[in-house]
Amino acid sequence: MFRNTYVEINLTNIKKNVQTFIKKYHNYQYYFGVVKADSYGHYNILTIKNIIDGGCNYLAVSSLDEALEIRKHLSNIPILCLETINLQYIHLCLKYNITITVSNIDYLKELLKNDYHDLKIHLKVDTGMNRLGLRSKEDITNAYNLINQSNMFLEGIYTHMHDALNKEETNKQFKKFEELTSDIDLTKIPIIHLTASDATMNYPKRPYANGCRLGIVMYGLQDTIDNDFLPTFSLYSKVLQINKVTNETVGYTSNYKVNGTSYIAVIPIGYADGIIRKNTGRFVYINNKKYKIVGNICMDMLFVLVDKDVKIGDTVTIIKDIDHIREIAKHLDTINYEVICMVGKRVPRIYVE
Repeated sequence: MFRNTYVEINLTNIKKNVQTFIKKYHNYQYYFGVVKADSYGHYNILTIKNIIDGGCNYLAVSSLDEALEIRKHLSNIPILCLETINLQYIHLCLKYNITITVSNIDYLKELLKNDYHDLKIHLKVDTGMNRLGLRSKEDITNAYNLINQSNMFLEGIYTHMHDALNKEETNKQFKKFEELTSDIDLTKIPIIHLTASDATMNYPKRPYANGCRLGIVMYGLQDTIDNDFLPTFSLYSKVLQINKVTNETVGYTSNYKVNGTSYIAVIPIGYADGIIRKNTGRFVYINNKKYKIVGNICMDMLFVLVDKDVKIGDTVTIIKDIDHIREIAKHLDTINYEVICMVGKRVPRIYVE
């Protein structure tokens, strides 16, 4: 906070977003709150507690590191690790009640050599993402049988829709999941979760599915525009200095030149904080007015073309709300997820309710 640069996280809105989602899509039994990547850049156990208070009854993370960090604060909520965990750390999953993902038959065979008693497993099925997952009916049937013959517990099975706004492609994935699992008894698997935020919102619930995953929707940034979801993430700084520049360049490599006289505000945030150089040319807000970022963004500072109304110490809104995040994502030729995940750990998070 000594730089007067910080992210404001609205905990109430996170909780409300979860509640709104569950109220709209109430016919599931398991709601996985996906809190990988520090809850999509929101950080802090307070964020996760509000996700749980909103109604999520399972958490999903990327890595074992993330799962164990949560376990320091929450002992009872089940946690699924979406990535494959190195076999040498499986004992930690048993000790701390971490559910693992099996996405490869050879990995499972190595796992079975120890036959970890009561280890909870979710099978990952690859239906078209071509990232992680069992890819053939034979491997899926084999995995199903091997786990059920062991002392381990097959708690779940899932897949991931890679293009949820593409109806043809997504329906193809649903059909492929059904084909790949047609030789196993899905009714004997307690949890079946196929869809993340946008896929849950855009497609009818499959009768055999009883779980879904909430990711970006908890932060109001789903691809499907829905005004019922609220903003949760804003980024602020303050004007550090104002330079009156006449017919000179601004910043590194002289790629921005002032013709005539202009006022340039220096803001203490830069690419080391996640505001990468491609942000040049997009807008920030000062006193509810839009101003453009100019010149090359520095490691710790950036430049904004302002006017006489702007004073040293004025608050600068670097990231304002949902619409602004979408505008920034378009400018950067990326997605909402990346905009907020890029804002690094050295930018403090302030939590409001």
